[in-house]
Amino acid sequence: MKINYLLLDVFTTERLKGNPLAVVQKADALLDNQMQAIANEFNLSETVFIMKPKSEKHTASVRIFTPVAELPFAGHPTVGAAVVLGLQVKLQAVRIEEKIGVVTCLIEHAAKNTASVRFGLPRLPESVGPLSDRTATALALGIDLEDIGCGVYHPGIYSAGVIYHLVPVRSAEVLARIQPNPGHWNKAFPMGDHSVYVFSETPEDKKHDFAARMFWVNRGLTEDPGTGSAAAALIGLISQHAGYADGQSEYALRQGVEMGRPCTITMQIRKENDVLTHAGIGGAAIVVGEGSLDLGD
Repeated sequence: MKINYLLLDVFTTERLKGNPLAVVQKADALLDNQMQAIANEFNLSETVFIMKPKSEKHTASVRIFTPVAELPFAGHPTVGAAVVLGLQVKLQAVRIEEKIGVVTCLIEHAAKNTASVRFGLPRLPESVGPLSDRTATALALGIDLEDIGCGVYHPGIYSAGVIYHLVPVRSAEVLARIQPNPGHWNKAFPMGDHSVYVFSETPEDKKHDFAARMFWVNRGLTEDPGTGSAAAALIGLISQHAGYADGQSEYALRQGVEMGRPCTITMQIRKENDVLTHAGIGGAAIVVGEGSLDLGD
């Protein structure tokens, strides 16, 4: 059995930048263990498998795997899958069935092999716990205690489907000199998969409002260049401190710069009566390669 795949760089329009993604097409015949093995074979942060939808009202169904586990939702696989579907079916909107729910993606600025996507989150971000031990946080990140905190933002644990420990730091300079300390990691960041999103405001950057880095223990303590589900969680923290009770705002965030894989993620926030009613993220993706997997008879 041979099955086709595409390689994309996500959260960028530049080849060999952004967050790499494998998109396996027409994956309906694959078993769960085969999907997991293929994701491990690609050894990227995530691989997404496109299948026929369960409902005829939808464009496709997808499943998302890291090299070691399946995820209910992730941002850069959603963007990548939507770009592939949008380019193939020539639609301005696609509805994708994910484990977390149905995600409606709007396709913008489509060209031969690239497009931009934005979508509303299927689950609004919410606080799932405090992150109050700043000493443990500083030790785990290899920074000083006074580096933690940025403007009105304070550490917290949020989720829009995937749990992240959110840590604001006082500047992009602090962000750049983080040195993760595995010996202190799980104690400082105890929930979920111990994933951490460290961020800062960037008043010196005219193109971006925030900068961020994401660290996880998926395959050891490693860094991810562009993490949509983490940006989705961050919306929950930002919305609580947004200086308005009603209205909509959009922010741009950069990630992956320290890895040489710069990404830009957009975040949309709408509040009514001081309550978050809509959250969305977006970004571009570009196709950089294609091939086929030979899985034998």
